[in-house]
Parts: sequence; structure tokens; C-alpha cells
Amino acid sequence: MNKLSRVTVLGGGAWGTALAQALGASGHAVTLWARNAALVEAINSQRVNTVYLPGVALSANIRATSSLADAARADAILMVVPAQHAGAIGAQLAGLYHAGTPLIMCAKGIARGSAKLMAEVVSETLPAAEYAVLSGPSFAVDVAAGLPTALTLASRNETLGRMLAENLSSRPMRLYWSSDVRGVELGGAVKNVLAIAAGIVSGRALGASAHAAIVARGFAELRRFAEALGGRPETLMGLSGLGDLILTCGSQQSRNMSLGRALGSGQTLEYILGARNAVTEGVYTASAVVALAQRIGIEMPICETVHAIIEERLTIDEAIDALMSRPLKAED
Repeated sequence: MNKLSRVTVLGGGAWGTALAQALGASGHAVTLWARNAALVEAINSQRVNTVYLPGVALSANIRATSSLADAARADAILMVVPAQHAGAIGAQLAGLYHAGTPLIMCAKGIARGSAKLMAEVVSETLPAAEYAVLSGPSFAVDVAAGLPTALTLASRNETLGRMLAENLSSRPMRLYWSSDVRGVELGGAVKNVLAIAAGIVSGRALGASAHAAIVARGFAELRRFAEALGGRPETLMGLSGLGDLILTCGSQQSRNMSLGRALGSGQTLEYILGARNAVTEGVYTASAVVALAQRIGIEMPICETVHAIIEERLTIDEAIDALMSRPLKAED
């Protein structure tokens, strides 16, 4: 088995820092790249990410940098930048990337405009890279604290996938290998949009029954969508599909669920986003999911409704009425 001693994490947000912490705690030498020079300095001098993951004492094995050239020198690279910025960072990395270095996509989203998944976006500038995808039910604070977590590591190259899963797993963070890259990416991306819907139900105080219904019918949308695009049913029933959906739709810790909850309680999207320093991926992925679903002829009424609310084409009350007055049909 190849040994990955030096690992780079691109992205100094909460999730990137949490993954760096998990890898550093398990003995890897981790380079954590962030754009913000002041944040880099704070991490190196104070051993804490004061902006995105305050209160977590970071491993001595983590070294932060704002130099992408420095970060590119690694045995494996985890790309944990926001989904809508992945293409731009991939382009900047192109002249620095060392052939053969595994590139692991960790952002959960679909690019607006092109409706491409993250591996597709980055492959446009790094076509020779060996790609994998890491996804599953995980909150940054849990992973950073060393609490038990199980994720899916997907790669079409079985040898690479198994090597990465074995190298990056630790006692608290268990990785399961899969060859279904498409299913894993779609599960992680669509659940963010559905979590906004679940949050709206909670914020509107529509009750636990309505919450269960929106999650179950949301999963039906996710399953139809992903299977139409080549995702496997067993993947969607696993960690990176149903598992991630349950977590994200069920906790206020979820940025997407909490945003939906704030919308449901009457706050405006502009106000909610203005008060946050972290990206809420579902807001930006919603339009891409709807565009791609329409392109392939898949009906996704919950995702379409979330998109309409975000674009302010429907009020929340109008959206609820529209969903509840849809023609009756057999459950699928």
C-alpha cells in the first residue's frame, strides 16, 4: 500500500479545517491552504482557526499556508473550497499540480450555469489528475472533536480508492470505498437543497409529520435524479445519500437546514446570508439541480420549490400551497 505521509487540504473553512485536524491527529503531516493571510498566521501561531472553527485546538501536525505552490507539494490533495469556486482554484492549481497526485473532491455542490459536478468542473483544467470524492454524514465540529464518523470515498479506480480509504481512515473517521463517483457526488449536492426545504418546514412550525414527509419525498426526488444520471441505488441508500440527508435535514448545526429555518421564520435570504461568514451550498446548487433535472426530464417539485423561494418567485405560503395541491399519484 502506498503511504500518504504529506496531505494538503485546500480550503481553510470549517470543513477543511476539520478534515485537516482529523488527518493531523492520525499522524499525517498536513498543509492547510487558505487565501486569508491573517487566518493562516492565526492558525500557525495560535493553533486555532478563530474564524471558522473557534475553540478547537489544532494538531501540531497542521501547517497553514497561503501559497498554492507550497500546498501543491503533497502525496494527496483534498479540495475543500466552496463548490462554486472549485473551477477557479483548479485553474490556479493547473500549473503547480504534480502528475499522479490524487485529488479528492470534498465540496458538495453542482456548478451554476454549466450544471456540472465538481470532478467534471476541475477536470477541465486538470484533466490528467486522479480523482476521488469524499462525502457522507459529517459535521465539522464532530470530526474536529474526534467523534465517530463514517464517510464514503469514491473513485472509479479501485486500486486508488482502496489505497486512499486505507490511508485516510483513522479510529474515529472510518472511510468506506465505492466506485460510484456519480452517485456519491449527487447525494452530497442534492441533500443541501432538500435540507433548506426541511428547515423551512421547521421554521414555519408545520410539525414533525410534515418534516418527515418532506424528507421522505425529498429522498424520492434524490433517488430518481441520481439514478437517471447513473448513480447506483445502493449508493443512494448509503452514507453519502440517505445518511447525509438524514443528518443535514435533522439538525440546526446544518448550515442549509438552519438557513431554511430562518427563511421559514420570516427572515429574508439577503439578511441571512449577510450574517454568515461561511457558504451555504444549497442556495447556489438549487438552480443547477433544477436546470439539470429539466434537461434530463426528471420531476423534482421540492427542489423546484426551494429554487423558486430563493429567487423570490414564490412566497413560502404560496410554495406550501403549490406542493400540497399537486395532483394525487402513487407513491414512487
